[in-house]
Order: sequence, then C-alpha cells, then structure tokens
Amino acid sequence: MSRTGRKPITVPAGVEVKLDGNHVFAKGPKGQLEMDAHPAMALCMEGNVITVSRPSDSKEHKSLHGLTRSLVANVVNGVATGFSKELEVNGVGYRAAKQGKNLVLTVGYSHQVTMPEPEGITIEVPAPNKIVVTGADKQRVGQFAAEIRGKRPPEPYKGKGIKYVDEIIIRKEGKTGKK
Repeated sequence: MSRTGRKPITVPAGVEVKLDGNHVFAKGPKGQLEMDAHPAMALCMEGNVITVSRPSDSKEHKSLHGLTRSLVANVVNGVATGFSKELEVNGVGYRAAKQGKNLVLTVGYSHQVTMPEPEGITIEVPAPNKIVVTGADKQRVGQFAAEIRGKRPPEPYKGKGIKYVDEIIIRKEGKTGKK
C-alpha cells in the first residue's frame, strides 16, 4: 500500500474543509482553495481527519493514491499556513524592487523587467537581492517563482542570475589561455 496515500490528513484548528464527493473546498486564515480529486479515489472525513482510499491495487490506482493525498494535504496546509519560495539575485548591478503591485527586476538587460503580482500571490522584496513569493496555492507559488527565475537563470561561470536560496550552482572553470 502507498505509504504517502495511507497517511491521514489532520485538519488544523481554524480551517474549515467541506467534501462534496471528490470536490474539496478548504477555507482558512490564508484564503480559500478548492480542487477536484480523481473520480476513482474515495475521500472520507471523520471529525477533523481526512483519509484517501483506492478501489483496487492496480498500478494506476496505486500511483493516484499518493498523488491525491498529497494534493489534498497541500490544499489544507495552504489555507492554514501558506507556502513560500525565496529567490536570490546575484550579480553586479542586479537587483529587485517592488513598485506598487509590480516586481521590477534589473538583471543586465537594456530595460527593466516588470512582472505584475498575480491574484492570490504576494511578493516581498526585503532586500535588493532577495525576493520572497508567498501564497496559499503551492502550485501557483512555485510556478510564479519559476517564471521569475526564468527571466535570468543563474549561469555556471560567474554565478550571476536569479536562483532559489537553497539551490546550488555548480561552477565551471573558464577557458585557460595558450601556454
């Protein structure tokens, strides 16, 4: 049996979860989210514990079991505590700033890159070389952080660019001259 799939999901205090068949609706201090689970998976809520079960031991149902449990847990945790991704801007003259609801990046192009803040996501710039993306939906937070990183990915020779805080950039040695 799936180790991830059989773990129960505990609903924290202050979070309201409603199950309508395979439709999950969660409301909490960080906002509200809803999702549709796969129709083959059975969701059951007893008290403040949600469990996910599968109809058979087929390969497809085994893989959907853990996935469905993880997605439902992300919805519950998202409205309770939220998710965040931290990015770091490295390079001489590279910096980030927040102007109103826009993130403005100066990352070595002839122009500044402006990215509007999507709905449900908050951008903070605590320092000129640090960006924090927070929100309730884990997928949207990760996607927007990836879009920011995609504006100037880190390069392996000088390490310039936008990278995740916990990302390790393997540095390469430059060319050596003629001997």
